[in-house]
Amino acid sequence: MGLSTHVLDTMHGTPAAGMAVALYTTQGNEATLVKRFVLNQDGRNPGGLLYDNASLQKGTYRLVFDVAAYFKGCGVALPEPNFLNLVSLDFGVANVDEHYHVPLLVSPWSYSTYRGS
Repeated sequence: MGLSTHVLDTMHGTPAAGMAVALYTTQGNEATLVKRFVLNQDGRNPGGLLYDNASLQKGTYRLVFDVAAYFKGCGVALPEPNFLNLVSLDFGVANVDEHYHVPLLVSPWSYSTYRGS
């Protein structure tokens, strides 16, 4: 169970290896940084789960994905200012006995997310 994420680069049809991500806990407008990490070759946290089942708590969270830096690092010519910079996903965990998987499908011009399994 626990919390995980996975990012797929829909422009290139690959995992978003090398993308920087930050995880926060949130309460109202306040956000507290939990960890920063860089996605591995599979587009996932190299350390595995962001929270395991025992550590995940009911509450609200934020994942922030550094989309612009990732695509610039891939050599994509982006306009200035670029359309997407940081993609911030705020979500809630209501049941800590369930797995919360937060995937991101992203290009320089669009993104999509959902609660995965």
